Amino acid sequence: MKRFKIRWVYFIPLFFAGIINAVGVTLFLAPLRLFDSGISGTAFLLDVLTPEYLMLGMFLIVLNVPFFLLAYKKVGWHFIIYSLYAIAVYSGSAFLFQNILPIDFTNGSPFVGNDILLGALFGGLLSGIGSGMVIRFGGAIDGVEVMAVLFAKKLGMTVGTFMMVYNVILYSVAALIFQSWNIPLYSIIAYAIGNKTIDYVVDGFDKGNSVFIVAKRTSDLPALLSEELGRGVTVLESYGGYSGEEKMMIYCVVNRFELGRVKRTVMEFEPEAFMSVGDVSETVGGKTLRFSFLKRGKK
Repeated sequence: MKRFKIRWVYFIPLFFAGIINAVGVTLFLAPLRLFDSGISGTAFLLDVLTPEYLMLGMFLIVLNVPFFLLAYKKVGWHFIIYSLYAIAVYSGSAFLFQNILPIDFTNGSPFVGNDILLGALFGGLLSGIGSGMVIRFGGAIDGVEVMAVLFAKKLGMTVGTFMMVYNVILYSVAALIFQSWNIPLYSIIAYAIGNKTIDYVVDGFDKGNSVFIVAKRTSDLPALLSEELGRGVTVLESYGGYSGEEKMMIYCVVNRFELGRVKRTVMEFEPEAFMSVGDVSETVGGKTLRFSFLKRGKK
């Protein structure tokens, strides 16, 4: 059984991911007392409530590390190493921005001032970019994701539900402490923007579409689609569950620009064919091959 090897080249994007995350949190969210999600938001809440010598960067390390170490059997050491490296860069950058560099926080964020909405939008965006980059390169920058892996199934929840419940509790506690719902509600905006940004960074802006077409067994559609797309399609033998008639099922993955061409081809050459379209986040492997099709029954 092969072991995953540490890819040292990944440490370069992970380094920049930690810095980007720190920019979003410390230069946009934290100066306006907006909360990031998960452990990052918890660390900021503790930073606000505790003496000045207990800093955000310290809480990020102290709160995150135990969960990653507990989860190493489930996620593997390569995941732990990537994650802890990104967290170290994140916490170190946060300390640098807040305590070393001559950045003026007296008027709120050095970029958007006291504009809470802009702070939530751009802080969430940058935080999402940083977190998404870490996920894309094999790690995670927030211990809540690891907590979800460890405890979600035991509690009868999905990972997403666990993370949502955690953040709802965090924002509710913040509202009770500060006796105001304004900041937690703006923090939810930052959380939503960050979550959507993570999806784009991890999955890409141009998601693929899986296309299934059920056609007559002797249809020319596979060859026509192969010619239209300039690559292969997959043909599976099938039959109608009700009619018992022999069919063929054609499968291919296309981008959004190619999808219209596939639909037009099907409608033009075999309008009675059944087609379904779904989302594909990622494809791995498979060389591009020209398709050669031999009709059944003909030699």
